[in-house]
Amino acid sequence: MTTNPSKTLVLVNLGGPRTSDEIEVFLRDLFSDPFVFDLPLPEFLRIRLARFIAKKRAPKVQTTYASMGFGGGSPLVSETEKQAERLETILNKLTKDTWKVIVSMTCGFPNIRDKEFLKPDPNTIYLPLYPQFSRSTVLSTLAILENKFGECPVGSGGYVPHFGLEPKFHQITARFIYEYFTDQLNQAEFLHYPKEKPNCDWKDLDLIFSAHGVPMRLIRKGDRYMEELKDSIKRITEELRLFGYRGNVHLSYQSKVGPAKWTEPNTIETISTLANQGKHIAVYPISFVSDHLETLEEIGEQFKELTWEKGGKSFVRIPALGVYQPFLEFLAERVIQGDRFIHHCLCKEKGGESLEGCRFKD
Repeated sequence: MTTNPSKTLVLVNLGGPRTSDEIEVFLRDLFSDPFVFDLPLPEFLRIRLARFIAKKRAPKVQTTYASMGFGGGSPLVSETEKQAERLETILNKLTKDTWKVIVSMTCGFPNIRDKEFLKPDPNTIYLPLYPQFSRSTVLSTLAILENKFGECPVGSGGYVPHFGLEPKFHQITARFIYEYFTDQLNQAEFLHYPKEKPNCDWKDLDLIFSAHGVPMRLIRKGDRYMEELKDSIKRITEELRLFGYRGNVHLSYQSKVGPAKWTEPNTIETISTLANQGKHIAVYPISFVSDHLETLEEIGEQFKELTWEKGGKSFVRIPALGVYQPFLEFLAERVIQGDRFIHHCLCKEKGGESLEGCRFKD
């Protein structure tokens, strides 16, 4: 890490418990967030219910984390730290400034609410690592920063907008998928690098873009998440066709919690249908840029077992982008550009509402 930086970049991720001792704290932060745990209840009841659910779920989640082999916790924080280290090197090479890149989490530790994370400005820049805008991720992050500093950071010069609709991101994602199937990736850079390969030409398999689901209640409030995913996948598929891919593409959603209606189709249903038809299946985590519980365990183990159980001919988990060099170079370019081109409320446009501290609010 550099010393006496002239610029600081703060990578923001959702978070994950680093050890089993942090699981309940992580869940409590998660379910206490009004943009994540969005229920039509008085605030004091919603918070009490959130804490009850966190305490109740902690033992079950602890078993799952223990099975992953990362010391009882999640690798998401350490994987984000790897991205930070690489980004710092890239930024220091690209600019004349001295950069320090640090990580923060909206749930768990290191917590974005801590004093070490300073107010966004042209020298302290925040980059949420969510490709698509969602109320439960990007708007949640902006609301936390607004609550901490008194104003939304969009337009401050210290914020990097989400990047999932950028043509270059589509090109990089398609190339990454192509390089995975043609054995061009450095396997040592990825956790639990998938050893399975499809027993067919990769250009003909069914490719599922699996995104983290959100309650339809958020979509009805104006969240453009589903629209952004559909548009992004359409563009990525067009780029994949240039590499010769000719198979069928599917969008589905994973990680549903509770009885409420969530975004559909569910990835479990999509895999079941395709496997019953004897298809060759590959799953790419379109809404994640770091491997963690939901990519390694849910996709890599549960979805694989489901494929075999339902009669699928092959199953492949494609890794998240992680420290893929072209991706990090793309992020560095976005950081240097920042939010200078934004002169309107992204939250209202993409999430359905402006925050109280919006500088563009009418």
